[in-house]
Amino acid sequence: MRLFPIIGKCRRYVATAAVCCAVATLEASAEIPASANEKTDIAPGAVINQDNIDRYRDWLPPAMVDLVATGRATIPVGAHITLPKHPNYEAASGVNAQSGAVQLGTESGDLLNYEAGRPFPGMLLPEDPRAGEKVAWNMRYSYGPDESETELMTWRYKDLARGTEERRIEMYGALMRFSHRHTREPMPFLDTNPGELYSALYLKVDFPYDIRNTQLLTHTKLDDSEPEQAWIYLNTQRRVKRLGTGQKTDAFLGSDIMIEDFLGYNGRVRDMHWELLNTTELLAPVYAFDQLAPERKVVIEGYTVIGFTGAAECLPNVTWQARRLYVLKATPVAVDHPIGYRLFFIDADTFTPLMTQIYDRAGQLWKLGLVAVSDSSQHGAENANWHGVITDGVTMIDIQAEHCTTLQFKTRIPAAGLRPKLFTTQQMRSAGR
Repeated sequence: MRLFPIIGKCRRYVATAAVCCAVATLEASAEIPASANEKTDIAPGAVINQDNIDRYRDWLPPAMVDLVATGRATIPVGAHITLPKHPNYEAASGVNAQSGAVQLGTESGDLLNYEAGRPFPGMLLPEDPRAGEKVAWNMRYSYGPDESETELMTWRYKDLARGTEERRIEMYGALMRFSHRHTREPMPFLDTNPGELYSALYLKVDFPYDIRNTQLLTHTKLDDSEPEQAWIYLNTQRRVKRLGTGQKTDAFLGSDIMIEDFLGYNGRVRDMHWELLNTTELLAPVYAFDQLAPERKVVIEGYTVIGFTGAAECLPNVTWQARRLYVLKATPVAVDHPIGYRLFFIDADTFTPLMTQIYDRAGQLWKLGLVAVSDSSQHGAENANWHGVITDGVTMIDIQAEHCTTLQFKTRIPAAGLRPKLFTTQQMRSAGR
């Protein structure tokens, strides 16, 4: 079985004239409405569908407009909630705001004097020629748990055109920050960090049997000039293989997601040219998990998680709310990168990338990514002290191939600290036996 297949030829996506116009406007002048006051009013309880999309198209990114206009998605609007941030993160961000000590270096990807909190607090404006880099660093160091476990991570591969599910994969996942920590001692750095890491991500396949014990480990370095590293353990070969740079942009386990897409963007800051196009107010999949209607949830192996809906059940079955977003364009520095550029729609309050439009090297819309998030206080006692955003579900829709990959998560803060040894190649070999 080939775990990292090259993406082959697929049917070209032909957008509606309205969407093409909207995308062209976005690329040319970033003329996204800057305020909800300039748009059709929208309130909780509204449902955007094929019949009324013309009234509400200014509330959605162009790719979502087309999905709704073609009857493949409906968008229910929910009440606005405030997403929390941990007091330690807020305090550190306040210090950064007052001191102004955190600075960009002369080269893209150089960040000076950063220790904790948001590197660049306050409103960022497109008039600043390096505002895009600042948004990228804020996204990289947005508040998240220092350590988390995803007890159940269900990946589903779906044919959007036929409305069928092709494959289901279940995994265990863990994430640890080795540096710039805010919530779990030691802070802000682990006492021992020989690899000089910022963070590490570990995934292990539990189902199906043919790829059981397949594992992925990624290391993001503290120094952005150092290349990120990734390893995979193949159950068929019973050995750990280090992944080359090119493989990080292949389809992971045959899905619609690249390793580079993990956590929004799992690459180096210096590997992209960052341009802040605009700020705007759009609808995004942000909600209160415990307040979702029961029919929007499903139970998988005893865990209650969000469901998916729409064509082939490719869309998170959650309510959306109006959020102030930064529109950030990321263009690869490497000329042989498989994508042309990404448009990130980043929550201005938390710097969580909630939506992503990916374009191919010809400049055509290729993929749409959505991240469904809620307040940690809506997720039980084990996460009560998280004070942050929990990702409940992800979808990546390949518009051109009419295919999607959805992810459902049951994530928690572990009661006891995770062991750094979990994030080593030695552990991968041991777990694979």
